[in-house]
Amino acid sequence: MIRIADEVARELGRVVALETTLVAHGFPPGEGLEVGRASERAVREAGAVPATIGVAKERVVVGLSEDELELFDSSARKVGPRDLAAAAVQGVVGATTVGGTLAVCKTVGIRVMATGGLGGVHRGWPTPPDVSADLQALAQTPALVVSSGVKSLLDVPATSELLETLGVPVLGFRTDTVPLFFAAHGGPPVSARVESAAEAAAVARAHWELGGGGLLLVRPPDESLDDVEPLIESALAAAEIEGVHGQAVTPFVLTFLHRESDGRTLRANRALIVGNARLAGEVAATL
Repeated sequence: MIRIADEVARELGRVVALETTLVAHGFPPGEGLEVGRASERAVREAGAVPATIGVAKERVVVGLSEDELELFDSSARKVGPRDLAAAAVQGVVGATTVGGTLAVCKTVGIRVMATGGLGGVHRGWPTPPDVSADLQALAQTPALVVSSGVKSLLDVPATSELLETLGVPVLGFRTDTVPLFFAAHGGPPVSARVESAAEAAAVARAHWELGGGGLLLVRPPDESLDDVEPLIESALAAAEIEGVHGQAVTPFVLTFLHRESDGRTLRANRALIVGNARLAGEVAATL
């Protein structure tokens, strides 16, 4: 059911897991593949080993090959923790979310993951009653996830409160507040600030020795887009009008933002994902 690439199996202690949903659904056609490849290069440049995870050829693959990664286009099924088994058995191409990727990390023992933004509590909760499976998966998995905070289309303060309830430390990489994905500032306070990858790794080791699960390491984007919130609100309103719900909301909103911002959010999204992968590689190399 699970196939682990030879290099990943040999170097498991310094592996960084990468998701495939951002490859398949986070960018315009073709761009996601290039971002995925750039993320893998960034992990290697930092001294670690990338393991892009997805479902292909009736297997959960940990360390997709170049050819396999090309399978992950917009037709791929979005796969969270609940969907892994069905996707593998049914032989579909399954693009793993943060939660789906973490479920695999827990099974095979990977301790570091990189992504763009974490899923969480949707705006307007409990109407709709939508909370991402990413949060439970993170709480249950002894892994550190590097992201640019929580997806900005979500209720970030509510997500932060739920992470506290779940016992998930939120470490700010040279920041005292949770980034708002595209914007570097404006989120709730982090639970602790760290100044280096080595310090983040030390906190993670101590957390696991004390029986803890996942940690979130948030890194502000290098280019802060502080005027995106009105566009996000417009995108969410458009999604509601068009009846877009559940897992389809994020790709819809991203496409809307990329179009209406004349590509600024696209460039920022690409840069923050690759930057997060590089920082995750530094943490994994230290661990």
